Amino acid sequence: MKKSFIVIGIAAVIALSGCNGNTNNQGKANNNNNQQETNTGMDGMNHSGSSEAPKGLTEAKNPKFEVGSQAIIEAEHMPGMNKATATIVGAYDTTVYAVSYTPTTGGERVTNHKWVIQEDIKDSDDQPYKPGDEVVLNVEHMPGMKGATATIDSAEQTTIYMVDYTPTTGGKPVKNHQWLTESELSAK
Repeated sequence: MKKSFIVIGIAAVIALSGCNGNTNNQGKANNNNNQQETNTGMDGMNHSGSSEAPKGLTEAKNPKFEVGSQAIIEAEHMPGMNKATATIVGAYDTTVYAVSYTPTTGGERVTNHKWVIQEDIKDSDDQPYKPGDEVVLNVEHMPGMKGATATIDSAEQTTIYMVDYTPTTGGKPVKNHQWLTESELSAK
């Protein structure tokens, strides 16, 4: 009888230690996935955007995608974005920029961040900036972005869109994501 209890006890210890090992491996896998996202430079991006567009934006008169319509996202600014169905919540005509900057919170330089618009730049006027110009960002798409000095990588006059979508990877719906260009959307 004592031998039975000892065998059962040893079996229980082995079984429990096996389960414990699986949990740790899953945690390590999750940490690796999070580390991958961090390396893309988009970890911590504010998926929710803002409840409203910046002041001074001009609503697009003839956008390719009307407010209230749906489109397919053809960009991967964040994981789960590409091929997601977007509902257009705003369409505006402005100059859109890809920028590089070092976060005010420290850390590695973010390169070719897409997108910042003319109205997201501190003390901007109506004159578009050119690649190589330095500007101060007045938006917090990611932690450490607001107040950072950025270099303009590219500039384009276009219609930009604010959208709602649910990531293809699952999770909570994203509301008022800022920004997608017309070329990053396709008809549904």
